[in-house]
Amino acid sequence: MKKLIVLICLVVGVVSAGRAQDTLKRIQDTLKVDSTDSLHIVPVNPADSVLRIINLNPYFNQHVDSLLSYQFMINRDPSRYYWYMRNSPAGLKINKDNGLLTFKAEKSYFLSGKLRYDHEYKVDIGVQNLNDPKDKVDTSFTLVFYNTEIIPSRVKPTVSNTLTIDEGDTVSFKIQCEAGSFPIEDILFTSSIPIKNFTLVKKCDDEFRWSPDYDFVKDSDPGKQKTVTLSFVGSNKFREKDTALVTIIVKDALNYPLALEDYKLVTKNINTYILQLKYTFLQLDKKLRKNKKTRTTFDMTGASTALTGTILSTSSDQGAQNTGKVLPSVGISLVPIKEAVAPAKIVDQNQAALIRTSIKRLEYMLTDNALVGDRDPDIAKKISKLRDELKQIQVQLIDIPMDFSNNMTEEELNRYFDSPKVNKKYRLKS
Repeated sequence: MKKLIVLICLVVGVVSAGRAQDTLKRIQDTLKVDSTDSLHIVPVNPADSVLRIINLNPYFNQHVDSLLSYQFMINRDPSRYYWYMRNSPAGLKINKDNGLLTFKAEKSYFLSGKLRYDHEYKVDIGVQNLNDPKDKVDTSFTLVFYNTEIIPSRVKPTVSNTLTIDEGDTVSFKIQCEAGSFPIEDILFTSSIPIKNFTLVKKCDDEFRWSPDYDFVKDSDPGKQKTVTLSFVGSNKFREKDTALVTIIVKDALNYPLALEDYKLVTKNINTYILQLKYTFLQLDKKLRKNKKTRTTFDMTGASTALTGTILSTSSDQGAQNTGKVLPSVGISLVPIKEAVAPAKIVDQNQAALIRTSIKRLEYMLTDNALVGDRDPDIAKKISKLRDELKQIQVQLIDIPMDFSNNMTEEELNRYFDSPKVNKKYRLKS
């Protein structure tokens, strides 16, 4: 029976082939091994002579609130080496004497932001000989923390849940997201009633902007206001949703740009009507002045004739006396002629006074209802007052024929209307 002897020799250094054969022969002679028996020798692995970590784990996956304890080992006497780490996350420690890796993943690290979930931390680790700096090894491993507790992501608008605005105003706010275990990837926007002229929100940090039209609130809406509920529905990659609601109360408001155009139109109509009245007043005043001049001429002629007759009647000449007796009757006869040729224009006088009063009243109303500031809140009331005043005066002067053939400039009409002579003529007397 053949015997099989297996001898494993640990040899430090390099043994020559001759010496190995001699050693093998001596072993065979000592053990009296037959030539037919075979002897297998396991050669020495030169790699064992290099310092290495024999149980390196390249990847650690650690749960929150758990303990990590891992003993690194080397193929050398650990008492002659020390351990070190670089780029280690907060709380990760290694015993420099025996290579024991420890860590307690407390939740406070994650709440304070020192550590993050699902983030790969690459940690450099090494071991070195205390006596020989060249006898060392450097490597690394990856550490990842995970949490089985799912933190939901939230949609957070930058405004309160309820807003109140007027028609024509612009509401603007951002849609932010509170990140949880799985971030929100897209946002769906809906409105309780159809709206237009708004910016669409599709993702986090997008801005919502909307300006309701001036006809958004109808007269039939209760309280002259309308309520709109905006829904922002955010979802993550697993289709888990979170909804944020923003309620906007829109109140009925004046269309100021349109009201401003209406105000300009009313004031323009009043100014045009004032110029027409001033020109009509000028024509009436000229007629009155001409008529007054004619009547004055008749009065002066009659008075002169009567005076001449009186003087001639005292003359010693009989012919002159006879003429003096006739002349007073001539003066008296001029009175009916005066009334026939230039009758007193009482109606025209009253009309001219009325027109002048109306002009003054309209000018006062324009001054009293002038706009204050860039956005007068009482513009609607002022427009209504001016329009009513213009209509009232037009009705009052409806019987007065208006002369539209104005061939004078506005400056000429104002100069004549405001002249001291005209003001004195139509000034009220106490």
